[in-house]
Amino acid sequence: MAKIKTTFFCQNCGSQHAKWTGQCSTCNEWNTIVEEVVQKDEKRTWKQTTTEKSVSKPLKINEIERNPEERIVTYNKELDVVLGGGLVKGSVLLLGGEPGIGKSTLLLQIALSISQKVLYVSGEESQSQIKMRAERIQSSESNCLILTETNTQKIFKNIEEVRPEFLIIDSIQTLHTNSIEASPGSISQIRETTAELIKYAKETATPVLLIGHINKEGQIAGPKILEHMVDVVLQFEGDRNHAYRILRAQKNRFGSTSELGIYEMLSDGLREVSNPSEILISKKDNDLSGTAIASTLEGVRPLMIEIQALVSTAVYGTPQRSTTGYNLKRLHMILAVLEKRAGFKLGAKDVFLNVTGGISVDDPAIDLAVVASILSSNEDIAISPNVCFAAEVGLAGEIRPVSKIDQRILEAEKLGYKKFVTSKYNKITSKKHNIQLLLVGKVEEAFATLFA
Repeated sequence: MAKIKTTFFCQNCGSQHAKWTGQCSTCNEWNTIVEEVVQKDEKRTWKQTTTEKSVSKPLKINEIERNPEERIVTYNKELDVVLGGGLVKGSVLLLGGEPGIGKSTLLLQIALSISQKVLYVSGEESQSQIKMRAERIQSSESNCLILTETNTQKIFKNIEEVRPEFLIIDSIQTLHTNSIEASPGSISQIRETTAELIKYAKETATPVLLIGHINKEGQIAGPKILEHMVDVVLQFEGDRNHAYRILRAQKNRFGSTSELGIYEMLSDGLREVSNPSEILISKKDNDLSGTAIASTLEGVRPLMIEIQALVSTAVYGTPQRSTTGYNLKRLHMILAVLEKRAGFKLGAKDVFLNVTGGISVDDPAIDLAVVASILSSNEDIAISPNVCFAAEVGLAGEIRPVSKIDQRILEAEKLGYKKFVTSKYNKITSKKHNIQLLLVGKVEEAFATLFA
């Protein structure tokens, strides 16, 4: 009988250690070292091969033939936008998110709508449970096969028989391989099973989509090397108490990481929100002070978001500053500019700022809308809901230009806004707009334009 070999792994970074230590020498985290069984005598990869592959040779970069980047359209517009046009053949994607956020629902919808043959492997639900969800989502026929299995050797045996064009694993933490004597979800099991799936994806040009659990810190459970191994890391965010979900790309080897996909969770599945401004701007009957509409960009998509501010006299002596979805330090900077450059006495007042819709924005183009909402609340004068803002505020009180101003103006015009306030230093290429442009150079000019 072969001797069982054990070693020590860091649960945070996945580094290997010869013995247990209180602190990991790689990531400097405390109490993350655990002992695991690492291997058996026999080791089997995803496919048994009898012939050894030829050894690869180095080539000059101008001698390398560039393969065309083939993509599979998923017919889910929000996902295709986030991925940069669809799934790349041979790519491995990792989708993370909190329990109950809708990860399995999203991937099952894709499996039911895509035209290719899909193998959906579930290690958490039975086939009947998946059938019940599929009937709720879509009742039509689909070229989707369901397999409930956690052993990778048995999964690859079914893959060789079925030969799917697209593989979904739900979830990577439930899988285990016979080559390692460790429990499913351990560092070594996650790393080994992922390596087998990556090898399968690259050798067969089959896209593989993995679902990953997250820990209490919001990071994908398992070693950090897992995110380095895959091609794309997607994060599915949202509050289970609200209907809207946000899909972001934290890593994308085939496209931008600044794109955003928005969904609404309904009883029959996830609905794609093609116009995100409809959920980010609240509906109200009367004009209220302290509210301004800002034009921001997520990737190449312009969004209209609502900024709410509340300015009141400080009751407890020390003024309070609080933000939701906005950088608190940047709010302090803007308040200092208003106090020093524009003469508004806000130092003895509480200021609360909120970006509606539950999203976080770091685009400096919303600075002018933040200023407008603060001044509107301070003066208790409502800003017309037909006015939109897009400009950065500098430390000297100047209104600075922002990027892609034409796209922002066109989006505001398409959504029915009548006036667009921005910097007079912007280079606006198109001169014909059905929206009135209000160009300002300083904070005082913006105040005079809005509240004259």
